[in-house]
Amino acid sequence: MNKKFIALLFAGLLTLSSCAVEGKLEEQEADVKASVEDSRSTSVSVIYAEPTSAELMTEMPTETTAVSITSPVTRPANSSSSGLSTKRREHSYGVAKNGKPHSISVDNQAYFDSLDMGAFCLDTKTQEKVLYLTFDCGWENGYTFDVLDVLKEKNVPAAFFCTLDHIDAEPELIRRMIDEGHIVGNHSANHPDFSEISREKMTAEIKECENRLVNEFGYTPVFFRYPEGAYNENSLDLVNSLGYKTAFWSCAYADWDVNNPKGADYAFETVTARLHPGAVILLHSVSPDNAAALGRIIDYAREQGYEFRALTEFPV
Repeated sequence: MNKKFIALLFAGLLTLSSCAVEGKLEEQEADVKASVEDSRSTSVSVIYAEPTSAELMTEMPTETTAVSITSPVTRPANSSSSGLSTKRREHSYGVAKNGKPHSISVDNQAYFDSLDMGAFCLDTKTQEKVLYLTFDCGWENGYTFDVLDVLKEKNVPAAFFCTLDHIDAEPELIRRMIDEGHIVGNHSANHPDFSEISREKMTAEIKECENRLVNEFGYTPVFFRYPEGAYNENSLDLVNSLGYKTAFWSCAYADWDVNNPKGADYAFETVTARLHPGAVILLHSVSPDNAAALGRIIDYAREQGYEFRALTEFPV
């Protein structure tokens, strides 16, 4: 075997080896491309797919959601709490004076607008002097009937945020609210702190109250109010994902302590001094002071050029 033949043989072997390596690399490259395409397809389905009924009741594992490439505003509702703050926030409204909302309420509304999760506390868009009257109802001591009498006489719409206990204990009262055109809001089943419970528990609290209104009264609530005004970004997202708008407030006072009534005059002077355009007013229906002063409050507000509107007219 001469040297020339050996050289040609060696060159041929090198060529065959190179082709084999290149073929293997091409296969690996194809596998990588397919893997990337599968990954992209999976990411899109996680980010944009509508949640199933099971997902609405179950918190998905945080590691499966590609939060790094989407924001809380565009992320599909209820898919996960990843990327959303769970820091407890206590709603504060400040004390409005001289017909102007407190800066705290203005800042709160700006914050809610930035999140775009259906929460509100102050109407900063309507040009007219409007007011939104709301009541929280956790239990009953007879004054809500008086409140409804005044609202009917004055032709004023209102929203009543009710817990499950109140709904079950006062079906006649709930029916009257609905029949007379008022809003019945969801105030949760058991009044827990929504900044401390899981998304699954939040959903159960909201759905239990909602189902009672739907099944017993044929009424579907669309507004929610947090017990004690305690919330976080995670809970705002969950409530929004269930189709609710969250109503906070910009005008209120310490009227829930029925053991320390201060009289109708005090209620009238306190509420009217804190009125401001776009105010969402929070009162408690258990207060005898509110029931006694409500007619005067309404008359005074109208004399000052205010118009009472339903929450359904709030420009969220």
